[in-house]
Amino acid sequence: MRRIFYLFLTLFLLLNGSVFSNNHCTTIQDRPIKAVFVGASITYGYGVTNREKEAYPAQLRKLLGKNYHVDNFGVSGCTMLRKGNLPYWNTNEFQLALKDQPDIVFIDLGGNDSKLINREHMDDFEHDCHDMVQLFMQLPTHPRVILLLPVVSFVDDTTGIWDPEIVRSIIPHIQNVAYQDSVELIDVHPLLINKPDLLPDKIHPNTQGSAIIAQNLYGYLTQQRDIDFNIFNNLHQAITISSFYGYRCADFPFDGRSCKVVQPKISAKGHPWIWRARFWGNESQTDIALLQRGFHVVYCDVAELFGNDEAISHWNHFYNILHAAGLSDKAAMEGMSRGAVYVYNWAAVNPDKVACTYVDNPLLDMKSWPCGLGKLPPGKSEFEDFKADYHVTNQEQLVNFKGSPIDKVDQIVKGKYPMLILCADADEAALPDENTLPFEKKVRALNGNIMVIHKPGFKHHPHSFPNPTPIVDFILKATGYYIPVDNNH
Repeated sequence: MRRIFYLFLTLFLLLNGSVFSNNHCTTIQDRPIKAVFVGASITYGYGVTNREKEAYPAQLRKLLGKNYHVDNFGVSGCTMLRKGNLPYWNTNEFQLALKDQPDIVFIDLGGNDSKLINREHMDDFEHDCHDMVQLFMQLPTHPRVILLLPVVSFVDDTTGIWDPEIVRSIIPHIQNVAYQDSVELIDVHPLLINKPDLLPDKIHPNTQGSAIIAQNLYGYLTQQRDIDFNIFNNLHQAITISSFYGYRCADFPFDGRSCKVVQPKISAKGHPWIWRARFWGNESQTDIALLQRGFHVVYCDVAELFGNDEAISHWNHFYNILHAAGLSDKAAMEGMSRGAVYVYNWAAVNPDKVACTYVDNPLLDMKSWPCGLGKLPPGKSEFEDFKADYHVTNQEQLVNFKGSPIDKVDQIVKGKYPMLILCADADEAALPDENTLPFEKKVRALNGNIMVIHKPGFKHHPHSFPNPTPIVDFILKATGYYIPVDNNH
């Protein structure tokens, strides 16, 4: 199915011009690109003062400017489910959307399907969603079909639009369809998860909340893309394909280690990537948001080598195959907890290969843990791993150990790349006063480029933010992929 989709897409682009923009204003045959929105009340604009101007599709239309034509076919209360209490399938707007000859179709359905009255039909959701996707894909214009995950709901009535059901059931179903049908996917669910005041009735975003959604879609649509790039064709490894939140993930052994490469639906120009150092799949909202923007997500399991020479050697080999396969010269590095040791120990040796670093409640001094020379007791099995990794056999060697990131700040700052640390001030596992704070002080003393975002009252878990926008924006800016919003269109 994926090959058929790209065959249609390539033929369409050759015959009609590109809907993917190398600048922000590409048209098709000297006409505006036509985007249609299929959805329910949030798409329609319920909850804003003037839906014709303030519904999120209308705000997107303004941001995109005259080279796009946007039609809003939202109908309040509708479901994706054919057996739902108000199926979108039965509306006049659905027929109008099909007849509109769109170049891009956004499908924003699923929130109402989470109501108690509709949950008994949930087994049909993927089938119905697949059918709707196929109906649009088979139109003569062969449009891009983009599935939107539902907006967060703050309703506390379990019979209504119930967010636990959205997270547990609706979102995985939509991700499965995006994976099986090889269509694009945008996760708007986190965008307002920390902004309940922007949903006055707990369901519908107001004008400001709708603007946040529109700005996210604007960044997505105007991201420069390389539709021809497929890293899987260049890896020259025996890979197994699985789904990573609706994206294709290649698993393969390399250099004696388990590796993963997740492919965006359509790569950004330049083929950027984020390298997860440790704890694959934990708090993946940043990775998912970057996949949307055309980043690849990669992983090479070097646990539990604690960033020693062997780990660095494996990662050097892994970098070489990814770069040879077409990924950009520099990676955005991501490390949670002890993952920060791997990030910075590799970055200290490879400063020219790092675009930026994001570490989260980081371990930066292994004397603090697992060695137990600080306020915490030593780790159990981890301390034994550490001693074997670094050939530490006595207390003197332990006390004089200089293999942690905090000992390599002078090498780290030579890369001149921006660094972001999320620091939970009540972290009980990677103590800030033994890790983040002295590391930050040393970096600043050497004029390094570092930003620390504090999380007052938070412990070691959970990592990241439910809404990863601050992290994502940092990485996009550091790598040159941030797209500012122009409200003057």
